[in-house]
Amino acid sequence: MRPSPAPCAMADLFGRRITYLRLSVTDRCDLRCVYCMAEDMTFLPRDQVLSIEELDRLASAFIAMGVTKLRLTGGEPLVRKGIMDLFAGLSRHLACGALKELTLTTNGTQLARHAQALAQCGVKRVNVSLDTLDAARFRALTRRGTLGQVMEGIGAAQEAGLKVKLNAVALAGSTEHEVFDLIAFAHGRGMDLTFIETMPLGDVGVDRIDQYLPLDRLRACIAARLPLVETSERTGGPAHYVRVAQTGGRIGFITPMSHSFCESCNRVRVSATGVLYTCLGQEDAVDLKTPLRASPDDGPLRAAIAGAIRAKPRGHDFVIDRGVAPALARHMSALGG
Repeated sequence: MRPSPAPCAMADLFGRRITYLRLSVTDRCDLRCVYCMAEDMTFLPRDQVLSIEELDRLASAFIAMGVTKLRLTGGEPLVRKGIMDLFAGLSRHLACGALKELTLTTNGTQLARHAQALAQCGVKRVNVSLDTLDAARFRALTRRGTLGQVMEGIGAAQEAGLKVKLNAVALAGSTEHEVFDLIAFAHGRGMDLTFIETMPLGDVGVDRIDQYLPLDRLRACIAARLPLVETSERTGGPAHYVRVAQTGGRIGFITPMSHSFCESCNRVRVSATGVLYTCLGQEDAVDLKTPLRASPDDGPLRAAIAGAIRAKPRGHDFVIDRGVAPALARHMSALGG
């Protein structure tokens, strides 16, 4: 009798294969977006954050175990000292074929000076967070940013040959008034545009119910003016895509609040301090820094990763309601969303 195959180390108890790692390289950011951070943030002491060499080794362990898509996040990953050394080192996994995609999510403020180097490291596309095209509103939402700097970064990325996707957090009282301008801007420049529901992570100094805009409502607003065509296209993440008939461009919707996508979750997240979170909306966490530093051999590290994957929860339990505290004290900037 043939023995049963050994269980996959990167499959959880619900049969979901984990092929996507979002690795935070810093919790720091040069912006203070109103849905992500408090205005006065206390960041991690630098000695608690993994070194560039440790981040490389950690990511490489995941790749050896079956991760094929790696996204570097923050905070803002491009403010991390030595970040391009990390991209250059990780590019070896693209060269040998073990990694299919190396990418990042950025606020775009530092993109102009790094775009060419990113392309040289094998990065093919980047996600840029952009919630508004109005300079004054941009300043208000980010509490300190300059829209022109982000626009320069987007232009530099496209000139370097990077495919750019825009991410916009849907905010009540704001996004509805700009949605068609955002679509025209993105599709006019060959970019996908994805809307994301705000999530109750961390105290940001406002009531979340005042920010929350269900994407069903936003989609209905769009469809009333622009015919939308359903598509089964995916990019390896949680977005559900439609195409706009008039532009041919894609719009994605990420709905952690109104329509859970947990049954198809293929991703885990690691903080800049080496803590593995198997679900963005749960506190289940496993320390990877200790096994990483305890031995030059990756055996204990891989065992810790495999054990965490097996214990990955079925899904998250987000709730947004008037006066209800954030679901988790952890800010979005700690894991990059």
